[in-house]
Amino acid sequence: MSLTPALFGQLAQAMGVFVLVCALITGLAIAFKWSWRYRMVGATLFSVVLVVGLFSLSFEPITRSSIEGSVPFKLVYDRFGPQATIAVAPTITPEQLESTLKQASSNLFSSGRNGQGESQLTIYARTVVHVREGVSKPLYLGRVKRSLSLRNDPNIELDIFTDKFAELHKDPTS
Repeated sequence: MSLTPALFGQLAQAMGVFVLVCALITGLAIAFKWSWRYRMVGATLFSVVLVVGLFSLSFEPITRSSIEGSVPFKLVYDRFGPQATIAVAPTITPEQLESTLKQASSNLFSSGRNGQGESQLTIYARTVVHVREGVSKPLYLGRVKRSLSLRNDPNIELDIFTDKFAELHKDPTS
């Protein structure tokens, strides 16, 4: 079973019915001054909180995409604006980087991002190379640009910096 927005919507509706039943029982408990009436108030209010949470999950899926050929990455910079940076292993291939950037663009999409005047989210992929003993530098291997407003953006721009891959395989002692 997949966690989809429609499923969360159905769960919110079912919990809404449960809240109405709880509210009816709570009203009866208060009217007849039953000893457990305040417990029902707490249970009803907690159920309301659950309904609100399920309802909010029906707007945006929480599942992460998995694209074949992608490798694990770490998010190293993201202030929820129009730019983000991920870190990948220095052993990555251009084909793996392409899949990884596609996965990152899908996973980092959020309709609540602050565009700061930009219309696209740009995600850079970088790794760290060791130039010589004790000296390291970041090496940007590629980037992906996608819409900040469309979840399934058909116009994703993907750039792999193939000239940077040559630096990955240089001997640091030369």
